[in-house]
Amino acid sequence: MNDVAETHALFSIRRATVADSDGILKCLHAAFEPFKTSYTPGAYADTVLDATTLKERLREMTVFVAVCQSQIIGTIACKMLDGEEGHLRGMAVLPDWQGKQAAQQLLDRAEFELREAGCKRITLDTTAPLQRAVRFYERNGFRKTGRITDFFGMPLFEYDKKLSVPR
Repeated sequence: MNDVAETHALFSIRRATVADSDGILKCLHAAFEPFKTSYTPGAYADTVLDATTLKERLREMTVFVAVCQSQIIGTIACKMLDGEEGHLRGMAVLPDWQGKQAAQQLLDRAEFELREAGCKRITLDTTAPLQRAVRFYERNGFRKTGRITDFFGMPLFEYDKKLSVPR
């Protein structure tokens, strides 16, 4: 894989650009709206982002989008934290696209990116309300580390996955 869009039957996965900002924000808001009342205001704002925080994420992380007919239907961000650890953040898929492989393809693309960079361990953090996401991550080899941090007044649970590095 490279920066060329990876095409699937109904959508493609590609790196996001600043021009994708509105679509990414709409996707994050639509995906997390059902959980808004389960989040503290600070946690929700940090999850769904705004124009300023998204610009920062695009600068600091590699962001991918799933696109169908020029509409952003999903997103994920990844970043190498050190020489061997990568981190995932901001996974979201529009409600109408959940369960249709967009999340799987986004996760696979982010994992590929991190593996190519020499990553041996990927971490992600999630909250208790996101049980469907937890099951998805567990099906993909992520396990609870036992580390729980404070996320704007609510518990944030760390998961990790060990990767094999390409030869």
